[in-house]
Amino acid sequence: MSPNPVHAAIRKFLNWAVVILLISLGYLFLQPVLEIWGLGGFGTGRVRFGLLDYPLLAVFVMPILFAPIILRVLANLSDLVKQRTFLLDSPKSPVIKLKSNPIANEDIELDINFPKRSDKWNDIEVLWRVGVLPPSRESLMTAFGKKTDQQPPPGLTTVLPHHWHVNLDDGTGGGEESPMESNDVKGGLFIRPMRIMEQSEKTVLNGSKVTLKPPSGIWPGTIFSPLIRVHWELVIVIQRESGRSLMWVEPLNVLHQKTKSSVKASVNSGRTETNHPSAIH
Repeated sequence: MSPNPVHAAIRKFLNWAVVILLISLGYLFLQPVLEIWGLGGFGTGRVRFGLLDYPLLAVFVMPILFAPIILRVLANLSDLVKQRTFLLDSPKSPVIKLKSNPIANEDIELDINFPKRSDKWNDIEVLWRVGVLPPSRESLMTAFGKKTDQQPPPGLTTVLPHHWHVNLDDGTGGGEESPMESNDVKGGLFIRPMRIMEQSEKTVLNGSKVTLKPPSGIWPGTIFSPLIRVHWELVIVIQRESGRSLMWVEPLNVLHQKTKSSVKASVNSGRTETNHPSAIH
């Protein structure tokens, strides 16, 4: 499923909210100097709430900081309701057939059929993407010369039992890769982006057969080891008349090419709401 678009909007707004807060704090810090120079200023008075006095400027700044938190909570509740509704009436899985075993950096030919299409579906887009999955905690700590139960190196969180156990994150996101998800489905209902990732161009599915160009770069095939994990997956994006788009993700076992791999590792935020497959170019 696609998370509530409010999440992405709030994330952008928070950057400006923090800038406004820093400017306000700097302004209040310099306020005594401004008074000495006879410049005065706006918002330097005091407002009493209960037994405490607060700067007048806080009356204008604090709502800007708390509004995103309230909106985020409401968006999470909306996501939970949407997930519950989806689980009560979820569509059947598509039937995907590969013409041949996919090979890295080569076109892939597919045959996709849906047992039942909803009247509310619009265009169906297909793409495939490749990226690097988080390494296991044990191998990562070993690479830094540390034991598993020791303090992690700077930039990594302490042990997140569930996430580390199923390798859902690399320990740099504080356990906040995606909005609130239902626990009824293993792995969640939101598609998680990979920190290092490239995807192919989107192709509209007309009929059942489709040919996809490979993602940019010279990537290796599927690799699954404790430290290095290169993952390929097929993504089907279903646009709907009302509501957010639906997606089906199918892992692919991709063969290696007989050439040297060379990948430009561009890192993204790793956030679900800012890395929707339809929004990545």
